[in-house]
Order: sequence, then C-alpha cells, then structure tokens
Amino acid sequence: MLSHSLDHAVLALTVHRSPGIAGRAELVSRIEGLIHGYKPGLVVITLEEAANENAAVSVVLRAHRICNDLGIPMSAVTGSASVRRVLEASAETGGHLLTVHPHADAAVAAAFDAAA
Repeated sequence: MLSHSLDHAVLALTVHRSPGIAGRAELVSRIEGLIHGYKPGLVVITLEEAANENAAVSVVLRAHRICNDLGIPMSAVTGSASVRRVLEASAETGGHLLTVHPHADAAVAAAFDAAA
C-alpha cells in the first residue's frame, strides 16, 4: 500500500492503493512514523491511480497537517485533476502551503530545487 525513499533530504512516499476508511488511521500512522524517523527537509506524497479515493485524499491532508506542525514543506502528486482540485481546496492555509502536481517528476524536481 505504501512505499518510500529518501534522497537529498526529500522523503518520497507513494500510496499504491486506497487504504479505505478502515485503513486510513494505520496509513497516517505509518506516514507519520516515516516523517519523524527520517526528519526530511521536504515530503512528496504520490497517489497512484488506484489510490485516488476519498480515504487516500484524507490521508494526504492529514500528512500535510503533520508536516505543517513540524515545519516541513509538502507536495502531493496525482494524475487526477479532480483530486488535485480537492487537495488544493481542502489543504490547510497556515504554515507551508500544499503544492499539488500532476506528475511525480515535476514534484520531485521542484522539491530538489527547493532543498538545494
């Protein structure tokens, strides 16, 4: 359901499928553990096509709150225009804004540029 990598202080997380309502809290906990464990400079969360459901969107928004509380910028990636709009409209506006991209390569490149 979740994979991750760390490169140049950028924690890249990929949600491969929706956790569903029942798995949402567990996925948030796993993401929070990775963020606290790695202490990255930036976080990028990619929602693969199978993960573009409300439960996964909720996880991304919760992860954004966690990152904001820790002062860590975060980006999200999804190929779904409707999910991008929901993320942009629903994200917290205080602290670091949630940047939403249609492609992972653009998000990671922007993250690397910001980290440099």
